[in-house]
This record gives sequence, structure tokens and C-alpha cells, in this order.
Amino acid sequence: MTTADTPPALGTPPVPGTSPVPGTSPVPGAPVAPGAPSAAPAGWRPALAPAVNLRHDRVRDADLLVLPERVVVLRGSAARILRLCDGDRDLDAIVAELMSRFPGAPVAEDVPAFLGRMRTEGWVR
Repeated sequence: MTTADTPPALGTPPVPGTSPVPGTSPVPGAPVAPGAPSAAPAGWRPALAPAVNLRHDRVRDADLLVLPERVVVLRGSAARILRLCDGDRDLDAIVAELMSRFPGAPVAEDVPAFLGRMRTEGWVR
């Protein structure tokens, strides 16, 4: 099982020693392509990739991305963000929704960067 570096909980300051921009720390064992985009394109309607499922493990009380032959444990606010990636909302709508839920959180900067990283990994299309 892999643990993904995900954004800190929305509305809370980042944990000391972690990356201030979510999704910029590499996932352990995952290759990072040189020049990979760090942010998602405007107008993009993110959705989980077809082979990826978002689940909550009640035993571990953890949100998981279940991929073929791999499980990624989500931390922070990653699951909250990914639950909004339904393919109907565009990136701006997701950011606006999270900004209304978590005023004062750095959503406008963090969410596009995080979703760009998830897109680079192939977990979101």
C-alpha cells in the first residue's frame, strides 16, 4: 500500500516539514516526468480515471484510491477534492465550491496544483 502526499486539511495551516503546495512532493516510488505540468488547465472537467475508485476504509478510517494492483492512502483534504471530480464540474467550479466551504484556505492555488499532480500520475483524467 502506498501513501500519497496530499494537501493539508482545508482550513488548516500546513504541517511543518511538508510541502506548502500540495501534490508537489513525489509519491513514494512514483516517477515524475521532467517538465510535468504542476497545475491543471483551465476549463478542464476532472474525473477519476476509469480504473480508479475512491473508497473509504472503515477499519483504517482512511480514504483510499484503489487502482489496479495498487492502493493509495489519501491524507489531508485529498478525498474531499477528489469527490468533487465528477466530470461535470470544471476546475473553476471545484475551486469555487471549496472556497465557499473553506473560506480563507489557499484553495485557488492548492487545488489546481494538486489536481494537476493527480492528472500527471494518471489517476484523474
